[in-house]
Amino acid sequence: MSRLDINIRRLQAQRACLNLMAERINDLPGPVFELGLGNGRTYDHLREVLPDREIFVFDREVAAHPDCIPDPAHLFLGDFQETLPQAVDRFAGTVALIHADVGSANAARDARLARVIAGFLPALLRPGGLVAADRDVAFAGALALPTPVPVEPGAYFLYQREPELAPAAAPRVGAKGSG
Repeated sequence: MSRLDINIRRLQAQRACLNLMAERINDLPGPVFELGLGNGRTYDHLREVLPDREIFVFDREVAAHPDCIPDPAHLFLGDFQETLPQAVDRFAGTVALIHADVGSANAARDARLARVIAGFLPALLRPGGLVAADRDVAFAGALALPTPVPVEPGAYFLYQREPELAPAAAPRVGAKGSG
């Protein structure tokens, strides 16, 4: 399969999963988090499918199309190990949907980053909150959800925080096992 076909398949899977998750949070209050702004395509899509939802974006730096950059009040700039603890302090147990698009060509780096992100998900998500990610970010209290057809297994990962769990404590930055 060509790299173009691989990219098209990835983007189709991403759109199908985001649309499904946007439908599923219809009756679930809370903000949406976009982890990884990149060039802003998925942020722009989330704004379109969730027009009444507050969306907060996290990335190391802004390199997005100018029309796809959130205002400063909705942008967390810096390393996830620094910005996610700040988000836990502000949004603990209230986030309805987290989308993480953080993959690269470096599988070892991606796995480390996925573990860091997964450590914060239980503390950020509200009971019943949802996660869609391009890397496996399984977390304590996560229920794996099926991806929509035609998304191939392993192309995208969907989770729901168990509805009855209380907000979990976030890992301390630098704590053993947090990255």
